[in-house]
Amino acid sequence: MVDEKKVKKESWTGEDVEVLGETYAEGKPDTPVLWRKKFKNREEMLKYLKSGERYWFSDDWYGSEKRKTPA
Repeated sequence: MVDEKKVKKESWTGEDVEVLGETYAEGKPDTPVLWRKKFKNREEMLKYLKSGERYWFSDDWYGSEKRKTPA
């Protein structure tokens, strides 16, 4: 379970606002992630893997990662 840590910070208007701090669980997982069990059939699994390959190994970027000007 992750503890929500709330931190007070100053907003751009000068008001104090409550924001979430670190919300991740530290350490390593106790059990391995069994990603294959998320899918009902082979087609869903292949679709997941192909979209991952497109993301990592493509020259073109998709969605929010697409840049207007190259880096």
